[in-house]
Amino acid sequence: MKSLFPRRNTLFRGIAVALLASPSVAALAQDAAATAEAAPQELDAVVVTGVRASMARAVELKREAGTVQDSISALELGKFPDDNVADSLSHITGVAISRTAGGEGQKVSVRGLGPEYTITTFNGRILATDGAGRDFAFDVLPADVISGADVVKGAQASLTEGAIGGLINLRSASPFDQKGQHGAVRLEGDRNLMSELNGGKLSAVYSNTFADDTIGVVVGTVYAKRKDRTDVAGNDGGWTRNPDPTDESWLWGNAWGGSIDPNGNGELDPEEYGLIGPGQFRVGSILEEKKRTAFTAKVEWRPTSDLRVTVDGLKTRLDSPQVGYQQSYYPLYAPGRWENMVVRNGVVTAFDITSDDPELRLNPELLNQTEHRVVDTDLFGANVHWQASDNLLLVGDVYRSSSERRSGGQDTYVVLRMNQPNTSHFWLDKGVPNVEATFADGRQLAAGLANGEFGPSDFNTHYFSLAGDNVRDQITGSNVGGELYVGELNIDKIKFGIGHNQRKKSRDLVNNSLNGGADYYSGDNAINVGLLGGNVLSRSFNLPHFMDESGSVFPRSFLAFDVPAYIEALKAYNGTRPDGTPYDYAAAGPVWNPLESYRVTEKTWTGYVELEMAGERWDANAGVRLVKTRTTAQAWDGKITKIVENGAWNYTATYAEPSSIYQTSDYTYALPSANFSWHFSEDLLLRLGAAKTMARPAVSTLAPTNTTESVSWGEFTQIYGGNAELKPYTANQADASLEWYFAENSIFNFAVYYKKIKNQITTSWEPGEDIGVGPILDAAGNAITDGPTLFNIMRPINGDHAKVHGYEIGAQHFWDNGFGVRAQYTRNWSSSWVDGEERPLEGIAPSVYSLGVMYERGPWSAGVTADRTDGFVTATNVLGAGFNEVADPITWVTAHVSYEYDKHLTFSLEGRNLLDEANTYSINGNPLLSQGYYRYGRGITLGVSYRF
Repeated sequence: MKSLFPRRNTLFRGIAVALLASPSVAALAQDAAATAEAAPQELDAVVVTGVRASMARAVELKREAGTVQDSISALELGKFPDDNVADSLSHITGVAISRTAGGEGQKVSVRGLGPEYTITTFNGRILATDGAGRDFAFDVLPADVISGADVVKGAQASLTEGAIGGLINLRSASPFDQKGQHGAVRLEGDRNLMSELNGGKLSAVYSNTFADDTIGVVVGTVYAKRKDRTDVAGNDGGWTRNPDPTDESWLWGNAWGGSIDPNGNGELDPEEYGLIGPGQFRVGSILEEKKRTAFTAKVEWRPTSDLRVTVDGLKTRLDSPQVGYQQSYYPLYAPGRWENMVVRNGVVTAFDITSDDPELRLNPELLNQTEHRVVDTDLFGANVHWQASDNLLLVGDVYRSSSERRSGGQDTYVVLRMNQPNTSHFWLDKGVPNVEATFADGRQLAAGLANGEFGPSDFNTHYFSLAGDNVRDQITGSNVGGELYVGELNIDKIKFGIGHNQRKKSRDLVNNSLNGGADYYSGDNAINVGLLGGNVLSRSFNLPHFMDESGSVFPRSFLAFDVPAYIEALKAYNGTRPDGTPYDYAAAGPVWNPLESYRVTEKTWTGYVELEMAGERWDANAGVRLVKTRTTAQAWDGKITKIVENGAWNYTATYAEPSSIYQTSDYTYALPSANFSWHFSEDLLLRLGAAKTMARPAVSTLAPTNTTESVSWGEFTQIYGGNAELKPYTANQADASLEWYFAENSIFNFAVYYKKIKNQITTSWEPGEDIGVGPILDAAGNAITDGPTLFNIMRPINGDHAKVHGYEIGAQHFWDNGFGVRAQYTRNWSSSWVDGEERPLEGIAPSVYSLGVMYERGPWSAGVTADRTDGFVTATNVLGAGFNEVADPITWVTAHVSYEYDKHLTFSLEGRNLLDEANTYSINGNPLLSQGYYRYGRGITLGVSYRF
């Protein structure tokens, strides 16, 4: 029996079906069936563009969905609402994003759950990633190749597993969306008002149907070049905190130079328990020249109404090298180093450093930090829809997705250290720490850098880290399935399918830490930069508006530090090391680091059965998805044979020959789900849903890698990357959503949700462990400590469980006068338990909300949107139990205005980050304990497009 209230808006339904074009088995089957129902409509005559039409399509997609879902669609062929897909998704109820250099959206969180709880597909196929996890970096994909995106928050057996927060399916256009010949060319130029840097983009898309509309082709291409700058400040190694005998999580503390001792009695007094002081921090700017190219194509063959064959592909390259010019300061406490200390609320907020000892005085540093990020991503696939009979639809799909980044040994973290006696003063009042320094010859640090008073002879070589990894991720998938029409006992149809995919991900770390190369030119082996010649330090320079919002005191000028020139100068240097051996650059060069390299293979079989049902006032679906995965992981291990102290906070570890480690594991899950919708009227419906869902661990956490690189600067911590035995997250979840479609293209919805998560992955902290390393030695091989060297151990573990619950409110409405409004608010509550101890669940924003006001009438379109994410915990127990790193709240405001000159030509102006907001991080929200500062500046984009 069919519902009394069928979804009657067949015109928009047909448009929605054409836009979905998702070739996962279930999505394709549903698409084909809906297309068959809508066949009598002359959809090729419908042309819908603009913000109002885009939002109308999103409303219809939500209404048609089988579970709780929100969507966003292109304004027109080849034009997504924002320049970045992640930015567009941030307007959706319950979605928050994180940003990369330049303020561009990169990672997506749904209903407060972080990116690791989310899976991203493109036309129903899993996208490979260049990062350590499975979370997709949206900056590798230009928005111009997307026609729409669906955020599925509920669960259905027929949908790809792997998401607890949400499934994000990106959709490409179909040539049959609008039959006949169509195309567009768009040219954009942008400018950042903080950095005063410019960029541009050219995109084009062409679509046509041939042979009596039996063959369709759509192709698109994008080329974009943009310069960005991000002003940064960070805690480069952590705050120092004294041991606290009353806190079992911090019995040893991390005060490497000895406990902070304001009264100077050489003892840890009760009033000094857990005292916090500055450790290491840096200030600077990251310059990025980002180039994107993308090609996409789709060919569809529809020889009959019963058969559809599609071949499509996507290929993108993100070429995004970053160069960071920064100043770093290491005022770590040591006995006799700090004077005139001021303590406020358990934090040392001011002190002086006046020592003449080169190891104890402040030695300001120049830091050049680069990231060589060139990512190639592609996805190719083919699928077939065959209406085998009136009652049976069969669908097949095969694809391969890959992502590769080759940056091994090309990332730098290179430091030159000032070598002149000085006195310095530090103080904390807010945000970025303040520093002033006066050298023995009268030069001031800030004024001297601004006036070009410092040169190569004022610096020595120091830390010389060359690193980077080669990552390759390849996913091969195949699916077969279909739909069987029943039409009896309230069962409309039975969906079914089986699938197989294999994921191979490898990482090869190439660096010079394992061989001691990072410290080869430091300590007693440092070289005066003036002796190197060349053009290592070339000039002083200033960046416009650099850190002018921070309000802190520190130098605002830089010395140009050229790492390639530095490397060439080191290669050519013919001096002798203090031990009598010649400098040999080859001994400091990057090599393959097996301890943090891995190979992981996952083979997964899936199968599902799902019933679609309907009654007089209701419709529903229920089914189960069976998932079986086998994981094989390879990594390498190397034991530390000795540790040699080269100087203060400067150690070299020697490792035994590495040996291979192999691990295997497998798991099988049955994931039932059910969704029920009750139609109070044609415009008011209630959805109820319940399911068991899962999210797999990040691929990197399945490999038994480990690192002790922190030994080089005196922090004795062994960090394990993971192991293959880690279990997937699982969640029992329930949703209820009330949706009121009170006017055309308008909606008010209210939803509540609950998720109980098991086996969430968190980090354990095990201080003071004996890992088999003997006493620390001096350069002559003599022991300078007693007994074994104790290490702190960090490792990923499956926690006990977590709970997340909350509600969503969303509204959208357009008036006849052209004005419209869109608003949403999501509130989350979360907590987790590890070993019976309650702690915050990392990455959960307690609330996200946005408000958008739009106007569209005649040739004019305009709008402004504000998206706000409240502060949330990003890492727990960074200085002991209860000392958590948190991301502070941020509000991101965008605006646009466009004018359609005629049916072909449109001009547009867009603005982003109009409030000039920065991402900031702190410990427990304490402004004195800053953990990070990232400012991107305002940006504007001017565009012109031509349609035909």
